[in-house]
Amino acid sequence: MNERLLSKLYQTYSIEDFDKFDCVKLSKVFYLVLLFVLRGYLVWLISVTNMKDRVVTMQWIYPETRLFFLSLLSGIIGLCVVTLISLRRPNAANWVKLVWPYCRIMLVSALIFDFTVNLSAFFYWQLTSISWLVCQGLLVFVLITLCFSSKRMNINLIEFPQILPEK
Repeated sequence: MNERLLSKLYQTYSIEDFDKFDCVKLSKVFYLVLLFVLRGYLVWLISVTNMKDRVVTMQWIYPETRLFFLSLLSGIIGLCVVTLISLRRPNAANWVKLVWPYCRIMLVSALIFDFTVNLSAFFYWQLTSISWLVCQGLLVFVLITLCFSSKRMNINLIEFPQILPEK
């Protein structure tokens, strides 16, 4: 990228916005989308750590067990993005560097897949309510809009950490 264009991208950020490799810290949009897509795994972790009754939390959020398993299925793409985020560092494998710029596409695909799974759960098996489906549709729309409008996410996808020379 052009030096002038890069300096324009970075002019609104302070020193606290950069990590130890002089890359802009990851956008909060990454984490919001991952929280939404991985909610089945989060509920599973919360229910496993509940010492009194391991199933009550899961049954409260997912009254139908098929919904819980569908949520886990739709979170697989999110797990791939979490893996990429954890491997995003200098000296990362070449496949990580090649796949990293496509994280936004992976997150949006995960959101659309998750919504499609819930649509099918509503229309084919009547497992969800119409109010939950509308709320989820709105959330998915807002999160996809955030993914494409976030300037920080654009910068995150352009840059990749590199080893810095010692000062």
